[in-house]
Amino acid sequence: MLEIISEHPDFYVIYKPVNISVHQTAEQPGIIPLVQQHVGCQAPLWLVHRLDQVTSGLLVLARNQPSAQIFGRLFSDQQITKYYLAITTGRPKKKQGKIIGDMTKTRNGNWKLLHTKHNPAITEFVSTGFLPGKRLCLIHPLTGKTHQIRVALKSLGAPILGDPRYSPKNHESADRCYLHAYALQFNWQEKRLSYSCPPKEGHWFLAQTCQDKLACYDAPWNLF
Repeated sequence: MLEIISEHPDFYVIYKPVNISVHQTAEQPGIIPLVQQHVGCQAPLWLVHRLDQVTSGLLVLARNQPSAQIFGRLFSDQQITKYYLAITTGRPKKKQGKIIGDMTKTRNGNWKLLHTKHNPAITEFVSTGFLPGKRLCLIHPLTGKTHQIRVALKSLGAPILGDPRYSPKNHESADRCYLHAYALQFNWQEKRLSYSCPPKEGHWFLAQTCQDKLACYDAPWNLF
């Protein structure tokens, strides 16, 4: 369910539920009218970044145009630190470290990771097992490429559980795509602001064995 995590005079930090599109589609109105309805106000809002429809978690909406422009620069200059959680399946080639490589689009509209590093996607991660065949990953993307995290984890042989694009074999047996925008940290008006919100949806995210491991990631900005 949509939730306001923090209300600032210049922006909202919200929890976007899984399978809600940030943009208007034929089936859904998009996130902005949903937030306006939730707060009971039709004042304009600005979408300053995006999450894939299948990804839940923290999303920032600017409440005025000057703030939207500032956020645009912060995201463009990679001055907003983002952390994600994912549950993967399979046996990864490595359990922590960096995944670096150029990305290219394939014929079916998916992306894949290359061995070249001309303009690479860079992804840091740590992971821990919590059940046989499942690992909880904390991910820190250093770049902002399309589907970067989903492609990076697949390249390790450990795709995200329930990912309809990059793990179709286990998609139908999962109740969601297990990727969650967990935390944000950035400077605003000379103050360092940090926000985090654990996932609220998904059987395996809410399983006690996963919750026990998640406690290790309470302050993700201290782990990289």
